[in-house]
Amino acid sequence: MSGEDAVFMDLENYEQIRLSPETIGASVNYLVPNVVMTIELHEGKPVGVQPPLVVELKVVKTDPYLKGATQSASNKPATLETGLVVTVPQFIKEGDVVRVDTREDKYVERA
Repeated sequence: MSGEDAVFMDLENYEQIRLSPETIGASVNYLVPNVVMTIELHEGKPVGVQPPLVVELKVVKTDPYLKGATQSASNKPATLETGLVVTVPQFIKEGDVVRVDTREDKYVERA
């Protein structure tokens, strides 16, 4: 990130591309170092960003495990390092790294 803009590097020629949060859109929830994203171009200008299908993100905030939780209370919200909030199983704790499906913003598994 550089100010408000995110800086991407072309893996073939190492050129850097700056994109505004508006261009990045919802993919901003998956901007972490070293994640390879696809930049969509129209007439040579960036118009959007596609993250990989699954991204690993660290849990920074979630409730502790509820001992004896019923089946209906088997999931809880977790805030990830990018600010994205997903529903995770009770056994996930702060500091865990989880895999998230970027198409649906859903927990897949613990990494």
